[in-house]
Amino acid sequence: MAKKYSSAEKRHRQSEERRLRNKSVKSSVRTSVKKFVYLAQKKETAEAEAALKDMIKGLDSAARKGIIKKNAAARKKSRMQRLYNSLKTAQ
Repeated sequence: MAKKYSSAEKRHRQSEERRLRNKSVKSSVRTSVKKFVYLAQKKETAEAEAALKDMIKGLDSAARKGIIKKNAAARKKSRMQRLYNSLKTAQ
């Protein structure tokens, strides 16, 4: 029977904690994107602007921590900003 290595067990515990933390951040980012898109489709500009700021903050934070890639965050921000701009010009 193989030995149990305490360093391997510790590494496994750490990776599990990180995985759960990253999962929660990704989930909150996805939720904020959905919230913004929903408000934009309902054409509520004031609420959509607040949701956009919150979403951008979350995306930047996740990208800085390495949870999502920097370019993926930039792409999402660009698309959502474009949606917001089209919403403002429509009114």
